[in-house]
Amino acid sequence: MAIAVGSKAPAFKLFNTERKEISSADFAGKIVVLHFFPAAFTSVCTAQLCTNRDELSLYNDLGAVVFGISVDMPFSLKAFKEKNNLNYDLLSDFNKLTIHEYEMYHCNFILGIKGVAKRGVVVIDANGNIAHSEETVNLGTQVNFIALKEALEKLK
Repeated sequence: MAIAVGSKAPAFKLFNTERKEISSADFAGKIVVLHFFPAAFTSVCTAQLCTNRDELSLYNDLGAVVFGISVDMPFSLKAFKEKNNLNYDLLSDFNKLTIHEYEMYHCNFILGIKGVAKRGVVVIDANGNIAHSEETVNLGTQVNFIALKEALEKLK
């Protein structure tokens, strides 16, 4: 089950594709959208992150900051970001701390791979509270972008 709406968002410090540490504290007072995804270079994950790329103006208009989070290493995420011309940060949760804290830990992926991020999205409001939280039941299912947009509209 994804982290509960109304709860305080756990702090995180993760590295982006440029090996720069990104801290949630750096975005205090802003709306933050966290897109959790199992693995770079997979079809549904690519679709999810490219949808964010194509709709980044929606997030920008609301003053929201968008991040993609997976357990992939920063080096893999960099190649994935470049290949797909992604215009926002991808963060590596290689040590799997953040996916646990946000209740986005998936035990069994495919081919016996254990411990990846679930597919989901979390919106943190300007007060640091969870305003929207979704995880997909099936990793092959896309997040509900309509519900995400509605949640963001409520934060205007």
